[in-house]
Amino acid sequence: MTRIQLRIVTRVLLALSCGAFVMPVPAQDYPSKPIRIVTSPAGGGNDFPARVVARGLSGPLGQQVIVDNRPTVLIGEIVAKAPPDGYTLLVSGSPHWIGPLIEKASYDPIADFAPISMLDRAPVVLVVHPSMPVTSVRALVQLAKARPGELNYSSGGAGGSNHLGAILFNYLARVNIVRVPYKGSGPAMTAVMSGEVHLMFPGVGAVAPHVKSRRLRALAVGSAQPSAFLPGVPTIAASGVPGYESDAKHALFAPAGTPAAIVARLNQEVVRLFQTPEARGIFVKGGVEAATCSPDELTAIMKSERETTGRILRAAGIRKP
Repeated sequence: MTRIQLRIVTRVLLALSCGAFVMPVPAQDYPSKPIRIVTSPAGGGNDFPARVVARGLSGPLGQQVIVDNRPTVLIGEIVAKAPPDGYTLLVSGSPHWIGPLIEKASYDPIADFAPISMLDRAPVVLVVHPSMPVTSVRALVQLAKARPGELNYSSGGAGGSNHLGAILFNYLARVNIVRVPYKGSGPAMTAVMSGEVHLMFPGVGAVAPHVKSRRLRALAVGSAQPSAFLPGVPTIAASGVPGYESDAKHALFAPAGTPAAIVARLNQEVVRLFQTPEARGIFVKGGVEAATCSPDELTAIMKSERETTGRILRAAGIRKP
C-alpha cells in the first residue's frame, strides 16, 4: 500500500469512527413525531385496547398517538412492512399469532414482529340467539348432536378468540357446529343478535351489555372460574364440557428490528399506564382485565398457544387451504 493510499484509508477510518461516535442512540430522541397504532375496524375487540393505549401514552411520550383502523386481514401485513422505528405499532389478538396456522398469511407472527406487551384478557362467552330452544350447554350439545352440521356460529378473523372458542367447543363436545366467517367480531356479533346465525363465542366485555338487555342469551363462560362480569352464569367446563377453557386477549407489537431501547421504553410506559386506577377502571367498565407482561413473556405466551392450538387443529382435521 502506498503512502497516499494509506492516508486515504486512515482518513476514511477516522471519519467512520467519528461518525459512529456522534451517532445518537435511536431511543434518545424517541419519539419525535406522532405514533400510529394500526388495528381492526372501530367497534371491534382490538379497537378498545388500542384506544386506551393511544390516549394513555400520548402524555408520557409527549407526542400524539393515533389509532389507524384498517381491515383486520391487513393490519399484520401493514405493520410487518413498516419501518422498524417505533412509529408504527400493532394492536391485535390471537388472530395475529394463531390465524396463520389456519389461513395463509404474508408474515410470520414471531419472526416479523417485536412483541412489546400483553394488554388485556377476558373469557369468551357462549351466547345464543334468544329464539334458540336451549338454556344450557348440555341442551345445546344434545341439539347439535341431533342435528350435525345444521347449527352455525359467527366469528371474525381466523384464529380469533370467537373462532378458537368454537373450535375447542366442537372438539371437546364432539359436535359439528359450522363456522360462518365475518370481516370482524363486530359484524359477527350483529349476525347472532339478528338471528342470522345461531350462536357465538365473543369476549365477555363485548357481549355483557347485550346479555343484560336480553338481546342474547348467555349459556356459559369459557374461563376456569365464573366471571364477575356475568354473575350467575356457569362455566362451560362445569356445564358438561370438561377441560374447556378459552379467553380473548390483545397485545401490542412493533415491526421486527425495532431498536431494543424503543421496545423497552414502550413496554415501560404501557406497564406504568395499566397500573393506574384510571386505566384499570376503563378496562373493568369494558369487561376485560388489564394484563401486561414483558416482551419475552409475550413471546412465550404466543409460542405456547401456537403449539397447543396446533395440536387441537390437527386433531380436529383443520388444515390451511
